[in-house]
Amino acid sequence: MNRKNLVAIACVITVMGMTGAAFAAVPLYRIFCQVTGFNGTVSRAEEAPDKVLEETVLIRFDTNVRDLPMIFKAEQISQRVRIGETGIAFFDVTNTSDRPIHATAAYNVVPERAGPYFQKLQCFCFEGQVIPPGETMKFPIQYFVAPEIATDRESRGVRQITLSYTFYPTKGEQDDANAAPATGAAA
Repeated sequence: MNRKNLVAIACVITVMGMTGAAFAAVPLYRIFCQVTGFNGTVSRAEEAPDKVLEETVLIRFDTNVRDLPMIFKAEQISQRVRIGETGIAFFDVTNTSDRPIHATAAYNVVPERAGPYFQKLQCFCFEGQVIPPGETMKFPIQYFVAPEIATDRESRGVRQITLSYTFYPTKGEQDDANAAPATGAAA
């Protein structure tokens, strides 16, 4: 094999590797953010901590909808919880259309430095949702603020955290629902 063929093969392999890296960048970034709490991304926890502190933090709830005929709101604007204590909050979603809505909720926390410590045990945001036409559904989240937030030099002064959700159409499934003719009967 001559030198020109080796250079050509190396270039093809490099282009294929760069293309693969470009497609993998978004899922890998999402995983990185979930593992590290980077950019205000909330972590998913398997169990609540054993340690509950006397210090409290105010959790505020923010709800948004993008390109969907729905009403989305928290049943309470805020909750005060002790650090390490498991909290539960409920959200109501009403489909104001005559068709099922396929949607997913994206989430983050502010301030961003609280991201690694705000952890969810259960959340409607872990998977896509289908909201039947004209119906209201109640979705819970179960969460805690990890006790390590009190000793971390960067986040030690956090006394308020805003948990923000945005419901957006799920690609593909929402397109299928919009293409289906309206029947007038509730599903």
